[in-house]
Amino acid sequence: MTSTVYRFYDNLTRKKTYATDELHVSELKRCLTVFDLTILGIGSTLGTGTYILTGQVAHETAGPSVILSFLIAAIASVLAGLCYAEFGARAPRAGSAYTYTYVSVGEIMAFIIGWNMILEYVIGAASTSRALSGYFDSLIGFQMKTFFIKYLPLHAGTFAEYADLFAMSLCLLVTVLLVIGIKESALLNNVFTGINLIVIAIVVIAGLTKAHLHNWDISPAEIKNTTNTTGTIGSGGFFPFGIEGTLAGAATCFYAFVGFDLVATTGEETKNPQRAIPMSICFTLLVCSIVYCSVSIVITLMVPYYLINPDAVLPEAFQYVNLSALKYVVGVGALTGIFTSLLGTLLPLPRVLYAIASDGLIFRFIAWIHPRLQTPMIATILGGIVSAIMALIFDLKKLVEMMSIGTLLAYSLVSISVLFLR
Repeated sequence: MTSTVYRFYDNLTRKKTYATDELHVSELKRCLTVFDLTILGIGSTLGTGTYILTGQVAHETAGPSVILSFLIAAIASVLAGLCYAEFGARAPRAGSAYTYTYVSVGEIMAFIIGWNMILEYVIGAASTSRALSGYFDSLIGFQMKTFFIKYLPLHAGTFAEYADLFAMSLCLLVTVLLVIGIKESALLNNVFTGINLIVIAIVVIAGLTKAHLHNWDISPAEIKNTTNTTGTIGSGGFFPFGIEGTLAGAATCFYAFVGFDLVATTGEETKNPQRAIPMSICFTLLVCSIVYCSVSIVITLMVPYYLINPDAVLPEAFQYVNLSALKYVVGVGALTGIFTSLLGTLLPLPRVLYAIASDGLIFRFIAWIHPRLQTPMIATILGGIVSAIMALIFDLKKLVEMMSIGTLLAYSLVSISVLFLR
């Protein structure tokens, strides 16, 4: 009996080992460079954070000190990123946190974190599809929402107000792109991320021409006399909600950096992964930190923090300073940015499924690689279909709430795994 228990325990805690030559052998196509990985990471990370989260934190939580909130969040993200970078150099395999946990902690924890990551990426893809659908719908006067509520309502309280066929179609479209090939997906991502970065540069430069330092030092009396504001508006100054608001904002801003872990899932499709993965993670976090801080500075200098519209941050900000024509430029940037975020959440999902299936912890046929395309076809299609169904029936708020715990668990376990490895 005792030997059976010990054997069962050994099976649960056994670790994955790789011979040195195994680390460089893969059925997947090795075609990604440092540049490709960096742009994939940036595209995955710079989406809703730039166009939505920045304004929400500035308006409701931190005020102008949202800049410091992003700096604190960036430091925390860099610490997590360095753990991923170290593992990416030591074990450059598909699977990211799942593989790292399997190598350093054991099978049972790897199995748990693997399914946690699958849930995280499925929900992330579904929520991003919903966000992209909603943003596009807002540009056309919410015609899709009106149509879907009329013809495809969902009356159950657990689900969304209506079935979003457009969000589902976006998931399926990206799934088809990923089946075709990683290089083709990376090329499209490079183009869209380039457009997004150009738009952000235009936003920052144009915004600085309308910047007023007074907006960082607004007096309580001025706020008291302000009309057309709702909710808590703070006490003015650079820290209108106190240091507590800045720290609370940092906790929210941390989620704006979620996405760099995508780089670690491409270990088997990267040329010279021991060098490329750490460099790409560091470059991704550096660029994203600069972008978030720059956008935060511009928004809070253009508009008093209590007048920021959290639902349409940049368009309303430019309208406030009489540059309303730029809302169309912002619209292009937002659509391309959120699309690359969708690509960035659907791309790692099949890689994690492939890694788990290759190890025999789920059905091995899921790890099948198409001989010509050299992509994990079954895993990609399976992940895309599940994400599309989630995007069809759940609303954005419920999806984001479900995703948060998964992200923190994955980052925490990777950090702990580094300690085990040493």
